[in-house]
Amino acid sequence: MDSEYYRLANAILEQASKSPRRRYLVAIAGIPGSGKTTTAEAIVQQINKSSPSHAALLSMDGFHLSRAALDKMPNSSEAYVRRGAPWTFDVARFVDFIQRLRVWADETPLVTSQSRSTWSTTDIIHAPTFDHEAKDPVEDGIAITPDTSVIIIEGNYLLLDEPGWRDLASLVDYRVFVDADLQEARDRTAKRHVRAGIEKNLKDGYRRVDSNDYLNGVSIREKLLAPDMVVKSVTVASTT
Repeated sequence: MDSEYYRLANAILEQASKSPRRRYLVAIAGIPGSGKTTTAEAIVQQINKSSPSHAALLSMDGFHLSRAALDKMPNSSEAYVRRGAPWTFDVARFVDFIQRLRVWADETPLVTSQSRSTWSTTDIIHAPTFDHEAKDPVEDGIAITPDTSVIIIEGNYLLLDEPGWRDLASLVDYRVFVDADLQEARDRTAKRHVRAGIEKNLKDGYRRVDSNDYLNGVSIREKLLAPDMVVKSVTVASTT
């Protein structure tokens, strides 16, 4: 698996080297259970340990609607059951952030980590993260610094052909889809729910998957915008 991550990281760096832009933005999408998060994390680690480039990871999960926002929905009970579906994210805010990230990436001078003392607060862009224990977004949970030359953005819906979501594809430089068999991804996700303590047993894990994650996966596959690269899922466990 490490060799596959190495190959993907090199492919991205090769594409980035051909880009006239200061920073290269890469979207990595996939259905729940495909291993997209594990793949994105491994690519960032590979780039940071084997090349002069510095990579940062940004997850779409920070743009979940908060529980307070879900409570105000007329269908709040369904919103909690379907949390993780496209309509339970603040897509307008996410698109706005990626637009700002694109401007920041293109206009902020690229500096070395040795120049850290000269950075100002305006040179750093902050993004929210998601606290799985609190089950809510955390503002400014990640800081992307001006020595970052490759930004990996990961999330289920980065290549979803639906209003709002489809605007994201044009804001990044390279689009990767981590392909996985729906049934295999279903199995992985059900087992993950049990390991995480979200469900007590595998039967309940499958019940949760079939009422939400599997439906989301089918929609992602049916409404997929054409990626620049398709890779087969390379993880076996602990996938997202």
